[in-house]
Amino acid sequence: MREALLYDRLDRDRVRCGLCAHECLIRPGDTGICGVRRNESGRLVTLVYGRAVSANVDPIEKKPLFHFLPGTTSLSMATVGCNFSCRFCQNSDISMMPRDQGRIAGADDLPPEDLVSRARRNGAASISYTYTEPTVFFEYALDTARLATRAGLKNVFVTNGYMSRAALETLGSNLHAANVDLKAFTDSFYKELCGARLEPVMETIVRMKSMGVWVEVTTLLIPGRNDDETELTRLAEWLAGAGTDIPWHISCFRPTYRLLDVSPTSADDIHRALEIGRAAGLRYVYAGNLWGDEAEKTHCHQCGTLLIDRRGFSVRSNRLLRGACPNCSTPAAGVWE
Repeated sequence: MREALLYDRLDRDRVRCGLCAHECLIRPGDTGICGVRRNESGRLVTLVYGRAVSANVDPIEKKPLFHFLPGTTSLSMATVGCNFSCRFCQNSDISMMPRDQGRIAGADDLPPEDLVSRARRNGAASISYTYTEPTVFFEYALDTARLATRAGLKNVFVTNGYMSRAALETLGSNLHAANVDLKAFTDSFYKELCGARLEPVMETIVRMKSMGVWVEVTTLLIPGRNDDETELTRLAEWLAGAGTDIPWHISCFRPTYRLLDVSPTSADDIHRALEIGRAAGLRYVYAGNLWGDEAEKTHCHQCGTLLIDRRGFSVRSNRLLRGACPNCSTPAAGVWE
């Protein structure tokens, strides 16, 4: 166990965690909502430092990030735990383990130095903190990210966007890109299906942009839950207001975990949402989990020329010339080198 960052000591040995928007008040012997930060006699500790439950080399497109170092690989790592309780969680076996199984799993000792060495040995261009919520293993991610930056690697958060301002400011220039789940655009969805609120996620997206972090956004389209046309229009218009160059990934839902009574998302519904995004002014709107779909590809927003040809997580061709369209020379938003 290692002492956690970003918390305040209170009376009667209680602590207030400042890592995410929950701001958990934790009594001695208890953990926060995430299940991996515990109050030990007035001292908040992290239970997962150095305990990676997964460390795999993935295409960066799998995050998904389509405008950040396309065609490169990323060492993707995670510990158990999450500060959300999404009923549709796709990685519930590890994210919900502390709550559902009451235990912490993972390697006993996989220190930041080893993660950075593994990334370099495998030719990865970045390290992605993903699969579960990276905010809950913040100290582990922070130490790894600092070492990775010094080694010339980039750092990526795949996140629900619920971290505090203090957490983002502590990461600072060591965070280079993020894919943020904007799960819906109503507070009721967040409260009922995720155990959270919408506004902190919106604030994180704006804050990351202001910090110079490359941001892409993903929405898992769940039939009857967050696919109302009015709601999607409001979401897309807000996102365009935050930045028309923010790529929006709209992904198919598959029944999983505790949301098994909902049908999978149809391709027609995905394409309807794509059109809503384009009508709102977003320049880059992508279909997720529709293998071989034309909407996996990147086109020039000015002239429509195919820039990056993708199939699934593979880049089949990249026609960008110094980050611009080869036909009309319009720059494409992203981090290309």
